[in-house]
Amino acid sequence: MSTPGVEEVDDVPRALLLENIDPVAVEVLGNAGYEVESVRGALDEGDLVAALDGVDVLGIRSKTQVTAEVLRRRPDLKAVGAFCIGTNQIDLATAAGTGVAVFNAPYSNTRSVVELAIAEIISLARRLLDRDRALHSGTWDKSASGSHEVRGRTLGIVGYGNIGSQLSVLAEALGMRVVFYDLEEKLALGNAESCSSLDELLERAEAVTLHVDGRGGNAGLFGAEQFAKMRPRSLFLNLSRGFVVDHEALRDHILSGHIAGAAVDVFPDEPREQGDPFTSVLRGLPNVILTPHVGGSTQEAQYDIGRFVAGKLADYSRAGTTTLSVNLPTVALHGGSGERFAVLHRNVPGVLARVDALVGEHGLNVDGQVLATRGELGYVLTDVNAVMPDDLLTALRALPETIRLTTFAHRRD
Repeated sequence: MSTPGVEEVDDVPRALLLENIDPVAVEVLGNAGYEVESVRGALDEGDLVAALDGVDVLGIRSKTQVTAEVLRRRPDLKAVGAFCIGTNQIDLATAAGTGVAVFNAPYSNTRSVVELAIAEIISLARRLLDRDRALHSGTWDKSASGSHEVRGRTLGIVGYGNIGSQLSVLAEALGMRVVFYDLEEKLALGNAESCSSLDELLERAEAVTLHVDGRGGNAGLFGAEQFAKMRPRSLFLNLSRGFVVDHEALRDHILSGHIAGAAVDVFPDEPREQGDPFTSVLRGLPNVILTPHVGGSTQEAQYDIGRFVAGKLADYSRAGTTTLSVNLPTVALHGGSGERFAVLHRNVPGVLARVDALVGEHGLNVDGQVLATRGELGYVLTDVNAVMPDDLLTALRALPETIRLTTFAHRRD
């Protein structure tokens, strides 16, 4: 029997998880009432559109592209979870404009990336890769030539966000001096020093590591000019985005000996699935560590990411909570046990007053309410004291500013 005034869904809500997301996400979403399907690999645009038929929530990692075309052709999609840090694989503007909330995991794999960076800095400084290869080929090459401690060396961190700043702390604990450069003003942790420009950092650092985000302006950030400005025999690491580095230029500077070693975890074009062939101009170079985008791929990080992002998707589905959404106004309304609705709308004056007027006209009281705006969007969560009649929902949808109306029935926070 349907409840008057509440949008009833005949089918169990569905979630589609791509790219081998940790099983804890299936558990969290299953407990929230979802029927969950997991797919090991990524999907291209056409296959993704087909797979999203009847799907309410989509979970992806870095390889699946959620384009404007995908979002336009699947208007019933309610939310996308990026089970990673970056969201540049999602058309965030189109998602917001069609009422699709996007969540990511900005903190959950920070430690894993930092630990990999530390391990690679030490490995490159000690030339452990070359020593390992020599022994595997049957050659005993016990020598201190080219092998150095990291203590007392200067590490230059480009991008001082969650990962860069934590790396700063651990590098200092190893006895390294730390300098950093970021486009935004950032608080220096410990004894780290901020550089006024990238050129200043390159002049001072003996090891340079990139931890920038996926914004378009970072494309081609590091090329032949930047490598030439690095100190002779310095080290280079990129665990951020593949498109920020010119790999041909890096190869040239490694072969010339100007760069003593490099570690690269991300590539401009990465294979779509496990076991696919991999090609790169960096293959086979001395003292170069290549890893298949595993900076955040520890069991601990993937579990934390799965639990965190799935939890955000469940909270959004259950109560309209958008805390830490990357594209919608962030709102949380706690308490209440009656009826709740959410109106995502264009951010123009008077919308809240019109919403409340409609509630009053239909004989209901507002028990709780919170509104937030973000650019051209507004998002209001409202609790009312009784069941919402159908004509109220119709009137709310008919407001010219409404982008998406969602209802939540008989909640128990």
